[in-house]
Amino acid sequence: MIFNYTPHTLDKLEALLKSLGFKLRYERGNFKTGSCLLENNRVVIVNKYSNLESKINALADLLQSTDTDDTLLDDKQKAFLSELKQLKLEL
Repeated sequence: MIFNYTPHTLDKLEALLKSLGFKLRYERGNFKTGSCLLENNRVVIVNKYSNLESKINALADLLQSTDTDDTLLDDKQKAFLSELKQLKLEL
């Protein structure tokens, strides 16, 4: 990924996921960050012991690979999501 690995970037990704209807949970354990669909509820489980870069990469990859309804987003979030989707094409 080609963006800054800062707590602010993580906050932006978390806000974007929440706006898209995902439930975000930080849990401890020996697993990789991922998402699942439980009875029509979109849940993302993040390993709270992962480093900042791993958390950001996992959430960004999830957003890139998920079909999203951007009508739920404000203009800044739409622009950020569009930027994320374009990064995937450049890799």
